[in-house]
Amino acid sequence: MRPQGAGRGAKVSSVVITLGIVSMLTDISSESVSAILPLYITGVIGLSTIAYGFLDGIYQGISAFVRIAAGWASDRGGQPKWVAFFGYGLSALARVGLLFASGFAALTAVITVDRLGKGIRTAPRDALISASSDPDNLGRSFGTHRMLDTVGAALGPLLAFVILFLIPDGYSTVFVVSLAFALLGVALLGIVVPNIRPAEGPSEGPSEGRSDRPAATQPAAPRFRWNQLTDPRLRRLLVAAGLLGLLTIGDGFIYLLLQTRGAFAAEYFPLLYVGTNLTFLALAIPFGRLADRVGRARIFVVGHLALLAAYVVAALPVNGALLTIACLLLLGMFYAATDGILAALASQFTPPEARATGIAAAQTVVALSRLVASTTFGLLWFLYGSQAAVIGVAVALAIVIPVVALLLRRPARVRADA
Repeated sequence: MRPQGAGRGAKVSSVVITLGIVSMLTDISSESVSAILPLYITGVIGLSTIAYGFLDGIYQGISAFVRIAAGWASDRGGQPKWVAFFGYGLSALARVGLLFASGFAALTAVITVDRLGKGIRTAPRDALISASSDPDNLGRSFGTHRMLDTVGAALGPLLAFVILFLIPDGYSTVFVVSLAFALLGVALLGIVVPNIRPAEGPSEGPSEGRSDRPAATQPAAPRFRWNQLTDPRLRRLLVAAGLLGLLTIGDGFIYLLLQTRGAFAAEYFPLLYVGTNLTFLALAIPFGRLADRVGRARIFVVGHLALLAAYVVAALPVNGALLTIACLLLLGMFYAATDGILAALASQFTPPEARATGIAAAQTVVALSRLVASTTFGLLWFLYGSQAAVIGVAVALAIVIPVVALLLRRPARVRADA
């Protein structure tokens, strides 16, 4: 019997599974809150769509300011687990602040702290996933992690729905439950997950890459250098991700548009997140495996075609449950085809000793571009109306997708050490 589930025949490492459970608990925490934030901000507190766009921009993009620094710290110090642990802990601390935040400034501070925590933890965590996975199965490993992550992303809004259904004004209750799940995730990471040096790669032994071996037997980790991030394929990926990120608006705006058009009761609003996340859950592993076979860049582009279709459906001037469901399915397909795939691509284009920084660079570009996208879209909604704003973004995305397909058109060979 092999502890940790490592071995030559293992398709997905137990480290990946455990990190997925940590992310699941954390997403139950974060998504139960994010599922009610659009209504809480615009309905309960009474802020405008411009204010919501600003807050959503922070939610989407403020993490960009620490992602590369966190990736560098992880690579430089060889302690990806503990860098990630700090990020998860910071987000848990922000849950305490939600219990007391009731205005624009307080919400801005709380959301900022929460998203900085996300920015710190994501690249080191993804580096752990990559280091404990077979290079040929990176897409499947990231897909498995994202599947577990998305279980939490589906359960969180469902939990918020149940609470608000039983307690119509139970926003504070949602915040308390969110804090409890965040603390569980932090504890599991600290106690169970080993600290794997990405340069060591996946282990075939029982300890699965633990860095707590005697110092005399530990291999010397190659030293990180910034020039390790000069692969032309990585540069093209960063440009492509940035262009697409500028045209990826926050889900909350799409859901507000669907809610306004459908005029369904506010307590059902969190179920929109559930629909998207259940689709993501169902498709994360299939898309990951498909990406390993036909090319990760191709699936990344296909995911943005699904996003374009979601914009078109959301902008249609008609009502109906079927259209709402179609929009949620398309959004879920978009996330399944892009979220883990982006990390797998960035990992593929960087050497092991720079892996966390390479992943962080891609995630930073996406976060910054989505910050601009959400802030700008909130202003466009205020000035021109929701449907006109969505149509404008859809037209721009339809122009950019072929450009990105050309940027990523050359098939990328998987590095032996990726």
